Amino acid sequence: MTGMTHAMLKGSNVPLDATAVRAVLRWTPGPGVPDVDASALLLGSTGKVRSDEDFVFYNQPRHPSGLVRRLPKRSTPDGLTDTVEADLASLDPSVDQVVIAASCDEAAFEQVRDLRISLYDAAAADGEPLAVFDVRAETGEETAVICGEFYRRGDSWKFRAVGQGYPTGLVGLATEFGISVDESAAGAGPEPAPEPSASPTSFTPAPPVAVSSPDEHATVQHQQPAYGYPQPAQAPQPAYGYPQPAYGYPQPAAAAAYAADPNFVLPPQGPQFIRP
Repeated sequence: MTGMTHAMLKGSNVPLDATAVRAVLRWTPGPGVPDVDASALLLGSTGKVRSDEDFVFYNQPRHPSGLVRRLPKRSTPDGLTDTVEADLASLDPSVDQVVIAASCDEAAFEQVRDLRISLYDAAAADGEPLAVFDVRAETGEETAVICGEFYRRGDSWKFRAVGQGYPTGLVGLATEFGISVDESAAGAGPEPAPEPSASPTSFTPAPPVAVSSPDEHATVQHQQPAYGYPQPAQAPQPAYGYPQPAYGYPQPAAAAAYAADPNFVLPPQGPQFIRP
């Protein structure tokens, strides 16, 4: 896919010619706009992570392989950015999908303005994005959103625009994909967002990780990606007004307490009950 930027709609997909890509999340800062954090989950054939190391986020910015990493946040004239870079061609064949998510702990995504994910060829120093997808909140209550996913198609990769939100934040999203969440580590929270400026200003960068040279002759096993994602568990809704005691009548559990009186005798029947 070369020559022009592909503007994507939710659910659409595009093939990727680039063997290593940068997924850049961008949004417009302002009063009341929460900070946004990018993360990536490497999924196996089951649609779950193979281990907790397959979760790349602000407290674990690099995958042990060095092939997926979170770059420092930046402030640009167009807004704030948070970036995940992945060398797709060099990933282990057991990785079928790389999910790119966004989360915000301070407020829901209805407060986030102009959220967009843009894909770039990581081998190119600059240039137009390969594809862009404007991510919009569906209910306004989302605190984590799957922006898109890279998935294998034969010996190549494709990207699908997803845009599915969760009201359970990054912790809930990670749990859905099989991560064992350490609540104490999760409570540490992400680093604060940089102040907007006319020139790019980054956070204190994580130590750089060498990305392996793309292997254009790599052959991988095809695995059809799952098109849906696990939904967060919903708490059971109580029946409206129940269990409430029926007016003057005992409930089934309480009825057993009313034992029969052996001395009880029905009163004499009136003439209306005596057969002729």
